[in-house]
Amino acid sequence: MDFLGTPDVGPLLFAGLTFASFATAFIGVFTGTAGGVILLALMAMVMPPTVLVPVHTVVQLGSGVSRTFIMWRHVMKGIVPPFILGAVLGAAAGAKTFVALPTSTLQAIIGGFILLVTWMPNLGRLGAEKGRFAVLGFFATFLGVFVSATGTFLSPFIASAAPDRRNHVATQGALMVFVHISKLAAFGFLGFAISAYVPLMAAMIVTGALGNWLGEAALDRTSEKRYRIVLKLFLTVLAIELLIRAAGQAGWW
Repeated sequence: MDFLGTPDVGPLLFAGLTFASFATAFIGVFTGTAGGVILLALMAMVMPPTVLVPVHTVVQLGSGVSRTFIMWRHVMKGIVPPFILGAVLGAAAGAKTFVALPTSTLQAIIGGFILLVTWMPNLGRLGAEKGRFAVLGFFATFLGVFVSATGTFLSPFIASAAPDRRNHVATQGALMVFVHISKLAAFGFLGFAISAYVPLMAAMIVTGALGNWLGEAALDRTSEKRYRIVLKLFLTVLAIELLIRAAGQAGWW
């Protein structure tokens, strides 16, 4: 059954995906990470691979825009321009470059970096801030061409620069907007045959915005210390999961 013309998506699945967008947006704000990765994993269970990444990217772009709008006053605006420059260059390089490294190696590298920066935060403050975020913009978007964990990759670096949990969440939302825009431009995702998924994407963007709004309300009610502990735990779990997945794809077991 095609609910609202969405291929192979019935009303229950449509409702489930829109709720998943709400829940993962809330998690993404309250923990500062993980929301996009969890949503991608859930969508991968029920959507064909040919449309999974473009639909997920559009939904995450919508979620990032609403989060940035809701929390704009907390965005660390000085690091946005250099990050955008790096993201544009990273998208161009990623779209044209053949990467010889297997996905498992890229996942292992990202997982290792996340663990290092999470538990050795001074590594996330090396170099001048603007130059550091220009480089991060390049690599976050370049890696986004091949793996989907770039939000998690960015999170510990932003956390190291952010004086407050609200600055972290708001700035990550803003930076990921430009990562998703750059990826869409690089791949021409909007030219893919995903027009039939517009009702689903629109509904998921709306519920994602609601999750962002409630997530900010919950964030205001938690302490900075508790937030930092939760963030470290989530990043550690996600990094270990990436390393385990990489080892499995490499045939270690």
